[in-house]
Amino acid sequence: MTLKPRDMTLFLVVFALIAATGFLQSWNVALGILNMGLVSAIMALGVNMQWGYAGLFNIGVMGFLALGGLSTVIISKPPVVEAWDAGGSRVIFALLVGTAAIVAAILAWKRIPAGKARAPALVAILVVGFFVYRWLFDPAVAAIEAVSPARAGNLGGLGLPVLVAWPVGALLAAGAAWVVGKTALGLRSDYLAIATLGISEIIIAVLKNEDWLSRGVKNVSGIPRPVPYEIDLQNSERFVERVSGFGFDPVTASTITVKLAYAGLFLAVLLLLLWLAQAALNSPWGRMMRAIRDNEVAAEAMGKDVTARHLQVFVLGSAVCGLAGAMMTTLDGQLTPSSYQPLRFTFLIWVMVIVGGSGNNFGAVLGGMLIWYLWVMVEPLGVALIGGITAGMPDGFWLKEHLLETAAHMRLLTMGLILLLVLRFSPRGLIPER
Repeated sequence: MTLKPRDMTLFLVVFALIAATGFLQSWNVALGILNMGLVSAIMALGVNMQWGYAGLFNIGVMGFLALGGLSTVIISKPPVVEAWDAGGSRVIFALLVGTAAIVAAILAWKRIPAGKARAPALVAILVVGFFVYRWLFDPAVAAIEAVSPARAGNLGGLGLPVLVAWPVGALLAAGAAWVVGKTALGLRSDYLAIATLGISEIIIAVLKNEDWLSRGVKNVSGIPRPVPYEIDLQNSERFVERVSGFGFDPVTASTITVKLAYAGLFLAVLLLLLWLAQAALNSPWGRMMRAIRDNEVAAEAMGKDVTARHLQVFVLGSAVCGLAGAMMTTLDGQLTPSSYQPLRFTFLIWVMVIVGGSGNNFGAVLGGMLIWYLWVMVEPLGVALIGGITAGMPDGFWLKEHLLETAAHMRLLTMGLILLLVLRFSPRGLIPER
């Protein structure tokens, strides 16, 4: 699948909009939109693998992104030695005990013959395992969270480079997707939607409440960067001399340099994933996935294991979302569990895929960048538009006050309007599947 001249024109329009923002407003704003647009394109690419390739309806994207964000804390933050001494080993042991109880329950269910004894044995194993787990886990967590709660209160991480957290985030999301997929993929598609939504909310609830792991609503800040810090560039005599020689302000130049470095990293990851996704889509595996999507009964009649293939592509798509979540948290420099909202991290990504063109990897990338640009720019433009419309109205007039108060919701109105227009006039997206 190659880009046609119309497709390339659409990409040029998006980049022209970003460039116009740089010329008319600020290059810092424009590069910020570009960076998050590249990450959003990766998110949309992951969802497109699930929906566009196989027709899997995943409405729990937010949870897989959050797992990717958690990986940056686990991998890159330095360990809190006092917390580990207070209860780190006990928490690990408690988690192993809880896992062993679940495994024992599964084995008991499989090996005990069906009858009156199997259900009581299963319940007994789970109940005893739960109470033993809590008996070990709760005191250890209390000891960890009591260690400098204002600045830590958690175990920290491994102190490794933050780039290592990106593939780890993909692995965490893939593991969660495997658990969900093994449970729900053999059932009807609506069960998958319910399961993904449930696991997403569970993941967010864990991040908000388990302070020993992610500091909960206190957030984790100061996540290491894969690029230089602005203050380090400003204190570098060589950098200051170089940018001053071109007539640039060192402070502004340092922020632009950092954002350009992020853009280079994100673009490299996006291009690699796009190349791999295209190769997979054009391979016999990709043709098989599309055949299963279009007619599961016929594909199964030809000897294809539909459930196994669905699980495979569901795990792959979730892994890409986890990678994007790790990249986003790295860009933000902090993990904020309360910021993960379904509107932003599930609905908006689905809008990107639908508007760009599901089943087309280039369409998903275009949708990710275009919709993110509009999501950022529509609100200030909407406020300015409403301000101009109401400029002639007297102060205190009820209609003027109402319009000004609701101007902040222009982005929601605009997203819905764009979605309706695309579904009406281009139902297969801006770059449809061919």
